[in-house]
Amino acid sequence: MKKYIAEMIGTMVLVLLGCGSAVFNGGVGSTAQVLTVAFGFGLSVVAMAYAIGGVSGCHINPAITLGCLLTKRISGKDAGMYMLFQVIGAIIGSAILYALVSGYAPTSTTTGANGYGGSTTTLTAFLAEAIFTFIFVLVVLGVTDSKKGNSSLAGLAIGLSLVLIHIVCIPITGTSVNPARSIGPAIFEGAEALSQLWLFIVAPFVGAACSALVWKFVGKE
Repeated sequence: MKKYIAEMIGTMVLVLLGCGSAVFNGGVGSTAQVLTVAFGFGLSVVAMAYAIGGVSGCHINPAITLGCLLTKRISGKDAGMYMLFQVIGAIIGSAILYALVSGYAPTSTTTGANGYGGSTTTLTAFLAEAIFTFIFVLVVLGVTDSKKGNSSLAGLAIGLSLVLIHIVCIPITGTSVNPARSIGPAIFEGAEALSQLWLFIVAPFVGAACSALVWKFVGKE
């Protein structure tokens, strides 16, 4: 149970600080705002990796858990419980953020939910989320591999990879690459965020599955 609680807390922190960096800094309209949010998510992962990594491995992302399941690093039972507690953590983090927003009146009233529109098509959004999740999970699988990885630098490598992915993907979808991170904010955002939520669940899982297949090939002895 301790590792499930650790995943819940880690995901809560990721959503609260990552989405909070967007909410309380006026969104992601400028380059400075994009970088702020990118580092908000990336540094949250770095912090949690070193805080709870020794307890649960610090997945805090159902896509990463799926990648670990498909590469046989985690049992089916643990994978299911990890995902459940990750979603619970995301909802708790979003609830805290919602409460803070209600008493703050920031320049952006969003809860940090993902979305796409305007000139961005559904296909473009799907491809972006799938491809960037593929890259992210591949980094995680590689750096945490028991024989080929580097556990002492895993948290930093994973966190900085997430920063890089956000810098590129924020203008397209707001960057999810994490179904739990999208579910929590969408519940409180409602409307369009909920109608588009399927994409931010399916595309990351597709990307994670592809990365697991690739790592099973390139990481094989």
